[in-house]
Amino acid sequence: MSEYELDRRRVRRAFDRAAGRYDDRAVLQAEVRTRLLERLDYLRVEPANLLDLGTGTGHALDGLRRRFSAARVLGLDLSECMLDRARRRGRLFSRPRVICADMESLPIADQSVDLVFSSLALQWSTRPEQVFAEVRRVLRPGGVFSFATLGPDTLRELRDAWGDGGRVHAFFDMHDLGDALMRVGLREVVMDVERLVLTYPTVRDVLEDLRGIGAANALQGRSRGLLGRESYRQMERRYEAWRDEAGTLPATYEVVYGQAWCPAPLSPAENEKKPLREFFVPLERIRNNKNIL
Repeated sequence: MSEYELDRRRVRRAFDRAAGRYDDRAVLQAEVRTRLLERLDYLRVEPANLLDLGTGTGHALDGLRRRFSAARVLGLDLSECMLDRARRRGRLFSRPRVICADMESLPIADQSVDLVFSSLALQWSTRPEQVFAEVRRVLRPGGVFSFATLGPDTLRELRDAWGDGGRVHAFFDMHDLGDALMRVGLREVVMDVERLVLTYPTVRDVLEDLRGIGAANALQGRSRGLLGRESYRQMERRYEAWRDEAGTLPATYEVVYGQAWCPAPLSPAENEKKPLREFFVPLERIRNNKNIL
């Protein structure tokens, strides 16, 4: 069994339970979403149809509709309870359009979307390459995919405290994600990474924040036994070793940003040329990025 294998039903249940308190807890998610939306300002696109993949409670829908007022915007999420919140956005006669579905199998027509946006949802996919293939399928030629997800350095303090015993979610590496984008036929791949750090007074606060946003351990191979008090205390003691000079405990998040384009169909002459070569361009070479909250 892969270390990345997830129990999809458990993921859905965790987010269903967290829906009512999610917006109050999702500080990091709000920050990353804002940064990802700002990156759209550098793209010269006027989408007619766009998709927010993993929309959650729908915050990104507001920003997308402000930027692309003429576009038809659709939000998609695995959790029906999250979508109940998203449906309440906007005015009575301009509620957002949302659909409950799995990002690994999109109920959307081929070549029907001009922009796919996804902020901190891809890490909940067992098979990101399958998601990318679905994105490639629904994008029109010339369409763009813009996303943020989490990399393997995420929650390194908690993983260290648990001794990496299968209690912390595994995350895909930026380069592996870039390779997968290329394999499904997306092009002009741009990858970038930054580390954001949240701080907490106690280990219990770290765990409460994670539960509050639905970030339960959904690994198929997770430990299913009851956690004894002594095991928990040992974890707390190990986490305390990370306490900084300010007296706070850090929780690190490695945020991976990606952008890729759906190529236009090749002409017969172009088809005879050599295939496109894979490449990565760090976004800091395009513009300066802040690296910390």
